[in-house]
Amino acid sequence: MKWLFVLLLALAIFGSAAWFGYNTFVKEEIEVKKEQRGEVTPPPVVDVSLPEFQAAVKLREDGKLAEARDALMALIQKYPAGKHLDEARDLLGEVNVAILLSRYPSPEKIEYIVKPGDVLAKIARKLKTTPEMIMRVNNMSGTMLRIGDRLLISHPDLAMVIQRKSNLIVLLNHGVFFQQYHIREAKLPSKPPPKITTKVAETMAWKGGQRVGLGSKEYLASTKWIRFAGAPAYTLYSMSDSTHPNLEQPPPPTGLGLAATDLEELSTLVNNRIPVTIVD
Repeated sequence: MKWLFVLLLALAIFGSAAWFGYNTFVKEEIEVKKEQRGEVTPPPVVDVSLPEFQAAVKLREDGKLAEARDALMALIQKYPAGKHLDEARDLLGEVNVAILLSRYPSPEKIEYIVKPGDVLAKIARKLKTTPEMIMRVNNMSGTMLRIGDRLLISHPDLAMVIQRKSNLIVLLNHGVFFQQYHIREAKLPSKPPPKITTKVAETMAWKGGQRVGLGSKEYLASTKWIRFAGAPAYTLYSMSDSTHPNLEQPPPPTGLGLAATDLEELSTLVNNRIPVTIVD
């Protein structure tokens, strides 16, 4: 039995030495070679921005729009390359539009009392906004006004930047990010110029294959396009989405396709004074 004990003891000693040698030298050598070949899996990156992003989402869900806006703007500034940057920009745009196109109180809005002779288009021109925006903010289903009506008016200073490579349309308000829309389809010339400076020419509304006007009863259910001055190849057109599954109006031969819900919102915001820059 003594010889068996000696054998087991020797195995334990030499086995431990072999295991120590493997972990100390062989395994280290294997890891070095993997690193040289670029095969080493990098350690997981800690998502330090997640708690702040989740807190901003919660503020939005609770209807605290101003607080959510401030939290998202701070998050984007603090983590310009964060994992949730694009989500934060999408959510910030949603919050900005929710504040702008509702009776939610904000410093950007003024109250206007309707006077004799006022019509929606006249008020919009005077206060540098759009008739559609006035209607949305004040929950109006038509263009009729009554003397003494109190209208809440939003008048942002918007500019549009179309980013071809990123497939994004970015709206700036007073030079600061306001909203972004994702381009779903691009039908453009093969060699577009690197930069185009233009402006919104008009918002087009289609129903039953015909153009309809703002005062028409078909306007709210119409398909929206946006045309740019001197840049017909970049016409923005609506594409079917879950809210608008069946669009009657076929797309133009060239242009940029957006979800119909996004283009409906965008057409409410813009007017023919808004500058547009198209870049790669």
